[in-house]
Amino acid sequence: MSDRTSMLAQPLQRPSAGRVAAYLGLFVLGAVVGLAGALVQGGWFPGGLLLALLGEAGLLLGGARAAAGRAGAVAPAGGWMLAVIFLTTSRPEGDFVFAAGSGSYLFLLGGMAVAVICATLGQGRQPGGDAARLGK
Repeated sequence: MSDRTSMLAQPLQRPSAGRVAAYLGLFVLGAVVGLAGALVQGGWFPGGLLLALLGEAGLLLGGARAAAGRAGAVAPAGGWMLAVIFLTTSRPEGDFVFAAGSGSYLFLLGGMAVAVICATLGQGRQPGGDAARLGK
């Protein structure tokens, strides 16, 4: 029997300043990708929409891999969501970024689905140690 305890049983620790800075950077990158995707998806409808969603997926999966955890995908997803929600509001002058077409709705709903999928697929943090086979 091993004397190591489960990761769930270990107390939470405050993240390092470098990790917090990395998550803030990923948050800002997510907002930039959301802004760029909002502009590109309306400019070149079928290809721009696909490019915007693939760009978001690349950032989320890359963030999860770089941070070695799901929080690396959640941070840019939060930035993307905040930017996109901010862009959906109309101004008093009547200006808006998103038109009332199917492309805008596909970008909004597809982007949320991509965020959930990428945050789920991102690797969870694994405890260090040697690999072991159960039952041997």
